[in-house]
Amino acid sequence: MILNPAKSVIDKVGGYAAAARIVGKHVTGIYRWTYPAERGGTGGFVPPADALKLLDHARAAGLSLEPADFLQAPSVVAAEEGAS
Repeated sequence: MILNPAKSVIDKVGGYAAAARIVGKHVTGIYRWTYPAERGGTGGFVPPADALKLLDHARAAGLSLEPADFLQAPSVVAAEEGAS
């Protein structure tokens, strides 16, 4: 289950420093992708402009990264809705 799609994407591209290098941002900005909005983060999602850069890099580098990796897994959404 993917509870934080950003963390999964970061891992797939080689970690926080690699993701920062790919998108041209400081590594602290990449960590914010994994923070909840209440803490100044993006709630576990990669911003769309950065997602495109990561996808382009992954294709060029032969990494296994797909658009679906940037979204919360349906099984997690269903489980969260069922728990409410």
